[in-house]
Amino acid sequence: MRPAPTDPLVSRRAARVAPFLAMDVLSAAAARERRGDSVVHMEVGQPAAPAPRAAIAAAQGALAAGRIPYTEALGITPLRERIARHYAETYGIAVSPERIVVTTGSSAGFVLAFLALFDAGGRVAIAEPGYPAYRSILQALDLEPVPLRLRAEDGFVPTAAAVRAAHAERPLSGLLVMSPANPSGTMIDPVGLAELGRTCRALRLSFVSDEIYHGLTYGVPAATALQSDPDAVIINSFSKYYCMTGWRIGWMVVPEELVRPIERLAQNLYISAPYLSQVAALAAFDATQELEAVKADYARARAVLLNELPGLGLGDVHPADGAFYLYADVARLTNDASGFCRRMLDEAGVAATPGLDFDPTEGNHHLRFSFAGGEREAHEAVRRLRIWLG
Repeated sequence: MRPAPTDPLVSRRAARVAPFLAMDVLSAAAARERRGDSVVHMEVGQPAAPAPRAAIAAAQGALAAGRIPYTEALGITPLRERIARHYAETYGIAVSPERIVVTTGSSAGFVLAFLALFDAGGRVAIAEPGYPAYRSILQALDLEPVPLRLRAEDGFVPTAAAVRAAHAERPLSGLLVMSPANPSGTMIDPVGLAELGRTCRALRLSFVSDEIYHGLTYGVPAATALQSDPDAVIINSFSKYYCMTGWRIGWMVVPEELVRPIERLAQNLYISAPYLSQVAALAAFDATQELEAVKADYARARAVLLNELPGLGLGDVHPADGAFYLYADVARLTNDASGFCRRMLDEAGVAATPGLDFDPTEGNHHLRFSFAGGEREAHEAVRRLRIWLG
């Protein structure tokens, strides 16, 4: 039960943080499975594939060595060097390893970035619909999330004009964007990303780019904000493309002047990211062939859902340039996405996330389907939904 804001044992900060509905659906689905029911999991963005074999072997080797220590707060040097090399190989840009911060998942990266960049009361523009934890983390840190309303007809792409308009209405402190995006799968093209960076510089706003779904694109590769703005703060993770969600390991790329402030924060808040996960993450960079096969399975699942969901009456589906989600408008079936998701889980055994998680304003007639389970799960979900929707 969510605590009442008036409970004297609960801070106002904690009381105003909303539930993460995708995780609530996961809990409900897990309860059904404990009762012996079968569930097709399309509610959370978690790859069904295991971590790469090389990553598991590296972790096993580290365990066999016996000692699992703290590391430097910024991460082990070989991993920071390998991440820097990744930027040269993937995007053609030089990034010093000293600018890399290894984090306990991307979630810790956001906390570190927000604490380093913004004072209490700062206003940070975020996409709506967008990843719900942005709002909650900002609110928990006494910052104000400022929604930028995105529209399907515009491809759910945030624009520099929208940022300027929000700033003119009341000054912003920063902008946070995600490409590929959750829940829509939208990507911001290099021109649009560069324009957002220029706008932030002109308005003296901090620019944070969430690139956690890089590597998971279906056509044109994703651009990094660093290609047009060397001062952008980049958040990334091994959770999605590298299939390492539970290992809780991610990274940041930050301007030189932020390295020491973020190091001090990390030392005190986390000490360091887990050593075992850092060793495994280093090895994961050598698993490209294995990981590309996983991505090919996502692509097949995406094709199944794009082809089948509209015929089931599940509305207009954004085509998803990247990530592993489809964001479906189901207004023809319901204006109560939460209730619809509960019935779909209870009656069809298919778990999906209501749009209100991503869009408190208009999400009541949207669902997000994750196809991170691959083609087989997508086919089974379609089969069950076809029977259920009759």
